[in-house]
Amino acid sequence: MTVVPPDTRSARRAFPPGFAFGTATAAYQIEGAVAEDGRTPSIWDTFSHTPGTIDGGDTGDTAVDHYRRFREDVRMMADLGLTSYRFSLAWPRIQPTGRGPASERGLDFYRALTDELLAHGITPVATLYHWDLPQELETPTVGARAAGGGWPARETAYRFADYAALAAEALGDRVSTWITLNEPWCSAFLGYGSGVHAPGRTDPGDALRAAHHLNLGHGLAVGALRAALPASAKVSVSLNLHVVRPRSDGPEDLEAARRIDAVGNRVFTGPMLKGRYDEDLLKDTAHLVDWDTLVHDGDLVEISRPIDLLGLNYYNPTVVSAAPADTADRPREDGHGSSTFSPWPGADSVAFHRANDDLTAMGWPIDPTGLSEALLSMHREFGLPLIVSENGAAFQDTVAPDGTVHDPERTDYLRRHLHAVADAIDAGADVRGYYLWSLLDNFEWAYGYDKRFGIVRVDYDTLVRTPKSSARWYAEVIRRGGLD
Repeated sequence: MTVVPPDTRSARRAFPPGFAFGTATAAYQIEGAVAEDGRTPSIWDTFSHTPGTIDGGDTGDTAVDHYRRFREDVRMMADLGLTSYRFSLAWPRIQPTGRGPASERGLDFYRALTDELLAHGITPVATLYHWDLPQELETPTVGARAAGGGWPARETAYRFADYAALAAEALGDRVSTWITLNEPWCSAFLGYGSGVHAPGRTDPGDALRAAHHLNLGHGLAVGALRAALPASAKVSVSLNLHVVRPRSDGPEDLEAARRIDAVGNRVFTGPMLKGRYDEDLLKDTAHLVDWDTLVHDGDLVEISRPIDLLGLNYYNPTVVSAAPADTADRPREDGHGSSTFSPWPGADSVAFHRANDDLTAMGWPIDPTGLSEALLSMHREFGLPLIVSENGAAFQDTVAPDGTVHDPERTDYLRRHLHAVADAIDAGADVRGYYLWSLLDNFEWAYGYDKRFGIVRVDYDTLVRTPKSSARWYAEVIRRGGLD
């Protein structure tokens, strides 16, 4: 990786007053305790225990044991000066079957976690869904009204709204900012399209059905949250919007970019923020799903309930071109794992390319300009306050003989991307916060424990936490309220 010299345009770049400097995590990646206090399996429990799905045969059974060590972790957050912490609630911990009353034992964990955060002056931000659908909602069941079939089944959206109401009623006195969904694109198209994420299904029509029902679940959850929360509460969604760049200005490459923008971005921003699915998306995918049957009267009104913030997850841009005719049956290398099944329904004629050769350990290109571009694009199109709800990088960290972990590549990555956030703010974007991914090394989905995103190293044998040099650097940025 190339380490770029510090930005010398100004001696100090201050962020706006009240700007949230945080970190982000997800329940299945850190909590462990998958059978404790009434929690039942999620689709990720089932998927990770299926041979051949996860590198190294890893699972989230223990993860980094945050369920038992959360007080230690919160003290570490406070030592770093974090002003906010974004975490996700485990649906099967709160509502084990995906329906019915909440589990008080499950809620007690999140009550204790949020109380601990507040006691240390850290603002909690709760994400309702970070991919851990209760397995019982995924496994088909008998009965016309029975929930089953996962997100391709319409009933799952209604079950999600019920769960949102339970969580808000229990935690609404402690949590003032809520995120409905994290990266619904991944849930729909990696989970039901390419199959590289749970539940591992590979049906392009189901992927599109899942996308619509995730949209519907979001809208229904917004309504449920509004009904249960104080008027001052903020409601958001986190989207991994693709910064799509054609490889050339040729018409075929521009058409490739349009197709990816449609099924990568506008499939969510259209209904959520404009109350419509764009005609080109419907035309591209009409051979895969009957949209007239899928979208019921009133759905788009429900989906487009107003939100207060828009969360943006960014890691790298997406460079595309028209695909050569002989690539149709090759594995899909698009930054989301390799699969013979495409996560891009309606875009089979598209090829993906690296933006550059400056790569993280994930093989993802490093390009901070994409973050500025995404923030400004969302600001100009939708005018909503924004947060960077995820941004970070995996590198091959090395533990020194004295036990310290020096990770200059991650520090450089974070510095460059925080400058990109500042650039967007200087250009007029209303950015309210930055949530670094991630606080802790953890279970990195299909990659198992091989990829480390944390600013705190976790020894997976002992579970001892060690802040890396990037954590100390971030703490100093927070202390100063800006970049030197």
